[in-house]
Amino acid sequence: MRLLKGLLLAGCLTTTLLAQKESMLIGPGDEVNVEVFDTPDLDQNGRVTDAGEFPLMLGGKVRLASLTPIEAARTIEAALISSHVMYYPKVLVTVTQYATQSVTVFGQVNRPGAYSIDTPRPVIDVLGLAGGLTDLADRHVTIERHTSHRQISYYVSNRPGDLQDQTAMVNPGDKLIVPKAGIIYILGDVGRPGGYPMTNNDGTLTVLQAVATAGGTASSAAPNSSRLIRRTAAGGYQSDPIPFSAMQKGKKPDMPLQAGDIVYVPFSYLRNAALGVTSIAAAATGAALYIK
Repeated sequence: MRLLKGLLLAGCLTTTLLAQKESMLIGPGDEVNVEVFDTPDLDQNGRVTDAGEFPLMLGGKVRLASLTPIEAARTIEAALISSHVMYYPKVLVTVTQYATQSVTVFGQVNRPGAYSIDTPRPVIDVLGLAGGLTDLADRHVTIERHTSHRQISYYVSNRPGDLQDQTAMVNPGDKLIVPKAGIIYILGDVGRPGGYPMTNNDGTLTVLQAVATAGGTASSAAPNSSRLIRRTAAGGYQSDPIPFSAMQKGKKPDMPLQAGDIVYVPFSYLRNAALGVTSIAAAATGAALYIK
């Protein structure tokens, strides 16, 4: 019987280890069950204290907060050995009840708030509980762990084949933060001048992509006099020429854009081509926002 119980316990430990590549971490208030192989008198069930500790019947207090169940078992084994309670303990730790049973979703989702979950869930599932991403959501989201406050970046792809990716899971008590996407502005003699969120699949845009999104240049435009206007660290603006024709012909690389950039394609009329940087930046503040 002892041998059979040992094999069963070893099997449970192996299965648990394989299933917990990113296990839920133990936190204050969680109810924990501790099983010690071949020593049932040391089995116990109790809650982790607010300080993150678990009081063993023998072996003193051990800190279990921010550990996985596998790590907690190794910690208890070490405590039993160091306290001379056992020479070769084999311990299995399971969390029977988590104190925190909800995840909070902030930012650019349709229904931000707290949602009840009792097991780790894929990011896409949690976003679904919150009504999905808004049209202005940045797909680079952040998961903040409830015990360690460690932040994990995760990219929510809009490719159907990538939606089953479960490399990052959201645990009960975690926070899921969805920021607002950056906006670039295409102004001047283009089909649809205005602001455009950087919400394509990789969250980036180049000058030629942005101008094409804005309906392309008009026949009356002077694209070779186009300018890229970007805010500086000092709070002002810098204006750089855009080699539009050379980029279209592949002679120069397409210029990547940053959030807040303004691409100005002037009209062929001289007075519009001579607009100052400040005037163009002011026009961007009142530009229409186009959502794909």
